[in-house]
Amino acid sequence: MKEITIDYVLRATWQAVARMYNEEAKIFDSTMSVGFCLLSIDPKTGTPSTALGPRMGMEATSLSRILKSMEQKGLIERRPNPQDGRGVLIHLTPFGLEKREDSKRVVLRFNEAVRREVSPQQLDSFFEVAGTINQLIAEKKIYDKTPESSAAGIHSK
Repeated sequence: MKEITIDYVLRATWQAVARMYNEEAKIFDSTMSVGFCLLSIDPKTGTPSTALGPRMGMEATSLSRILKSMEQKGLIERRPNPQDGRGVLIHLTPFGLEKREDSKRVVLRFNEAVRREVSPQQLDSFFEVAGTINQLIAEKKIYDKTPESSAAGIHSK
């Protein structure tokens, strides 16, 4: 396929961003996934473990591995949810709060660098297009439900 597709640009860009974040995370003896998790946990009240997966767009099994690793490193602790005796809240430890600040600085530095090079109008357009793509996917408007129509839409003639 000679034409550059939207999904290719999204994937290639995200791969570059992920690689950059993982290189930065190594400096702090961490990973991008751990940093993202630290930023997704409410630093004051904690976050229900069941809310973290959807918030981060991760499957429960992957998140479970990350949380176990974070707990072993002393970044988080699990506490019973006082609102729901069956649930667990994930809280950041003092060390986790410190590492959260490291992650936050890296993310803010990235955002500042992009904002220096990209106009507010371009960013508005970017966010609008990304929102539309997410909406199309959420509403399942990308492909028809039949395998034949999906396959026909993928191949160019």
